[in-house]
Amino acid sequence: MANRVQKIRARRTLAMSASIWFALAAGTARAQTILPVDDLISVGQQPAGPAPTPPHTGIRAMVKELGADVKRLPSRENLVWVGIGSGLALAVHPVDDNVNTALVTSRTASRVFKPGAVLGQSYTLLALASTVYAIGRGKDEPKVSHVGMDLLRALAISEGLTQALKYTTRRERPDGSGPTSFPSGHSADTFAFATALERHLGWRFAAPSYVFASYVAASRLPANRHWLSDVVFGSAVGIIAGRTVTSNESAKYPMTVTYLPGGAAVLFVRR
Repeated sequence: MANRVQKIRARRTLAMSASIWFALAAGTARAQTILPVDDLISVGQQPAGPAPTPPHTGIRAMVKELGADVKRLPSRENLVWVGIGSGLALAVHPVDDNVNTALVTSRTASRVFKPGAVLGQSYTLLALASTVYAIGRGKDEPKVSHVGMDLLRALAISEGLTQALKYTTRRERPDGSGPTSFPSGHSADTFAFATALERHLGWRFAAPSYVFASYVAASRLPANRHWLSDVVFGSAVGIIAGRTVTSNESAKYPMTVTYLPGGAAVLFVRR
């Protein structure tokens, strides 16, 4: 009976999170129009280049851009990513218990993934992003400081979204330590970090960041800190944060959602 009640609450948590996101993006989604076929073809034929360096990368500019990032959150593309994340989280939810039991009781998994708890901490990622930003500013390298600035903004947006959802949904952690399980902050922050890097470095150089993000996300399971559906949706939150921060920097994006009559398509552009 208790397990049944927990499963019902978990489903309500996932549904609530999706509702929050859909409400956030609904107004903007209605105002946008479907891309014409010509734009669809152009996206596939014109790969995005590196993110253009802004004229200013100082603290004041970063704070100003962070405010603009918040305003850009309600978007049609983010609505699609919410749908993807929610759908995948709901799909894996029925096996949350089985996956948790299998990984928590595995000594190998616990040993292999143990470093992920520290590597994916927000203060670890914040230190890395701050170092990149400080080096760029100290050596007067705007491109480097721009990368650091975007990483910091992506982490800020990711943390803001994650904490808001945690204290709204109130899902209990699998280890019973508190009602802040959904979504996984480690997953969100590392995927936000990787997504922002991908925008600057391209898939070839950013691929290790996504591998790292996946490792950190998986590490939350044998540590008994999150359910599988927590880390799946957390990854989507991170992607949304990273893409929101970099979405205004170019009309073309290596991976983009294009809207078609009756549906949508996810395009991957090689550069």
